[in-house]
Amino acid sequence: QRRSLAPSQLAKRKAGEEEEEEEDRHPPTTRKRQKPVSETESGECYRSPFRKPLAQLTNRPHCLDSSQHEAFIRSILSKPFKVPIPNYKGPLGLRALGIKRAGVRSPLHDPFEEGALVLYEPPLLSAHDQLKIDKDKAPVHVVVDPVLSRVLRPHQREGVKFLWDCVTSRRIPGSHGCIMADEMGLGKTLQCITLMWTLLRQSPDCKPEIEKAMVVSPSSLVRNWYNEVEKWLGGRIQPLAIDGGSKEEIDRKLVGFMNQRGLRVPSPILIISYETFRLHAEALQKGSVGLVICDEGHRLKNSENQTYQALNSLNTPRRVLISGTPIQNDLLEYFSLVHFVNSGILGTAQEFKRHFEIPILKGRDADASEAERHKGEERLKELISIVNRCLIRRTSDILSKYLPVKIEQVVCCRLTPLQAELYKNFLKQAKPVEELREGKISVSSLSSITSLKKLCNHPALIHDKCVEEEEGFMGALDLFPAGYSTKSVEPQLSGKMLVLDYILAVTKSTSNDKVVLVSNYTQTLDLFEKLCRNRRYLYVRLDGTMSIKKRAKIVERFNSPSSPEFIFMLSSKAGGCGLNLIGANRLVMFDPDWNPANDEQAMARVWRDGQKKTCYIYRLLSTGTIEEKIFQRQTHKKALSSCVVDEEQDVERHFSLGELKELFTLNETTTSDTHDKIKCRRCVNGHQVRPPPEGSDCTSDLSQWNHCADKRGLQDSVLKAAWDAAITFTFHHHSHEEQRGIP
Repeated sequence: QRRSLAPSQLAKRKAGEEEEEEEDRHPPTTRKRQKPVSETESGECYRSPFRKPLAQLTNRPHCLDSSQHEAFIRSILSKPFKVPIPNYKGPLGLRALGIKRAGVRSPLHDPFEEGALVLYEPPLLSAHDQLKIDKDKAPVHVVVDPVLSRVLRPHQREGVKFLWDCVTSRRIPGSHGCIMADEMGLGKTLQCITLMWTLLRQSPDCKPEIEKAMVVSPSSLVRNWYNEVEKWLGGRIQPLAIDGGSKEEIDRKLVGFMNQRGLRVPSPILIISYETFRLHAEALQKGSVGLVICDEGHRLKNSENQTYQALNSLNTPRRVLISGTPIQNDLLEYFSLVHFVNSGILGTAQEFKRHFEIPILKGRDADASEAERHKGEERLKELISIVNRCLIRRTSDILSKYLPVKIEQVVCCRLTPLQAELYKNFLKQAKPVEELREGKISVSSLSSITSLKKLCNHPALIHDKCVEEEEGFMGALDLFPAGYSTKSVEPQLSGKMLVLDYILAVTKSTSNDKVVLVSNYTQTLDLFEKLCRNRRYLYVRLDGTMSIKKRAKIVERFNSPSSPEFIFMLSSKAGGCGLNLIGANRLVMFDPDWNPANDEQAMARVWRDGQKKTCYIYRLLSTGTIEEKIFQRQTHKKALSSCVVDEEQDVERHFSLGELKELFTLNETTTSDTHDKIKCRRCVNGHQVRPPPEGSDCTSDLSQWNHCADKRGLQDSVLKAAWDAAITFTFHHHSHEEQRGIP
């Protein structure tokens, strides 16, 4: 047989031959291949020494009865669950998924982190007390979420701490309410959002303080609240905003909100308007809410109205009322607000009136005796000491550190010859004037006041009354120019409209500033529209006829730097509260309101967080007319607010019969009736020539009139241009430059 001579094959053959020789020298004692479990014919077993024989099962159930079998299976399945972690000794808890951390309870956020805002700190315990305390019940720190505490300013951090102390009954035991009375623009909304988020997430007991919260606001601010929550919490929470829909749809949403329970409520914040709340109060009163926040809470000044009654019947102990102007007219309205948040701390309405209101007002009357003044001051101090435990108030001076300069200017505009003739003609004919001379006051006095206010705005607003020859306007139609028509606006027929026309023209041609025009009358807004169309100014308008959703959209569009709109027309009755119009930096208050709070709210729309430009506020008044009397009356009402809320010493007096008579007069010889009455010491012959003496101000009551000047003192280029156009007026302004150290 032929064999291969390859080296690999030669090596294999050589190795095989060596194995055969080895076997010949040592023959094997056992067979090479064995059957592992088989036996030989002689009975010998060939098992591997490394394998153990199979053992027979002995633990099977001996009884196959079905009931016993079922019981046996149930006993297996009923064994408690064990966490599959070696050496785990922590508690299992009630939840099937997840593991509860073992050990001492800890706060949600680090209280020792730099810049942390700690609302509650557990009391320090001695070593002995620490051994005795139950670690599952030990209180923990309450720390504001760093996402919010990083953006809070110092006064806002103080405000959040105050709010939390009040609603957790730490300031007044047994009372859980407070009033946030900061002036406009100080960030009341952000402070309340911080409070809500903290209460919804944590407490000293290491669990949420509340399950749900409700925000009730004017309809124009519902969408604004929703946007603010989204802005500051960045999607961490999903609020429910009710801003429209059918009655059935709204009821379904409200019932769903009230039925939410548990530690993780899907939509824990409800945002609803006062009007919608009043209409659907029945659905909201079936359950409980942990916290209710009433924005622009001065709407609750009358405890007899339906909105107050509906909110007061809501099942919630924690109540926060937001109002930059808590006192608007009298102390009884102030009592209603305090009573709403903390019922009983001032007694009943009758007790409050007897113990506080009557002595305070008597003591501040000009004819009060020394004993009455002393008693009034004592009762005022007592009232302030009680209310200050649940009311926090900071003025807008704080904003001077963060916002640009604001200049408020009161512009007194002379009546045109047509307005003056119509005004005098009305005073001769109107019955209220005769009634007041006889010592009577009737309802017709109110309509006469409205007619005079509209005449001050523009003769076109009373043209229909002249056509119909109503009371006070007999023969007045002959005073109008020949061929006069209300279809077109004629600015030259109104002193204030003439000034406004120049202000808008100069602003448009010399800058890229935007302007907000505010009026109490929609008829005046109609005139603004006609003027804008004539001058080809782009504008938007917000009044009571606009839906809530549309309001939010036009405000957002106007504030955009790329929007082409030049003018924002605003009805102070419909949207003067809470709107953020930082897209504009000039605001014209075309007519005054009896309630100073309405004017203050409207004028605060532009000087707010986010404003980058110097702000100019123009308050237009018709010289020597009823508008100046209204403005003077505002200062007396603000004096009442100052003495109670701001704790300043001022005089407050109600209108007497003589003061009502003064309403129906016209002073044609003055440049400013208000300026004459304050007896300004800065001016000589109508010109500011020197600073006031130390300790003296331009006025005692009119503290905002810090400067009086002629053209030489004008700082505003727009008003300078208007002066150069031969418009006769005087002006006074209040500036925040001094607080910022600007000379």
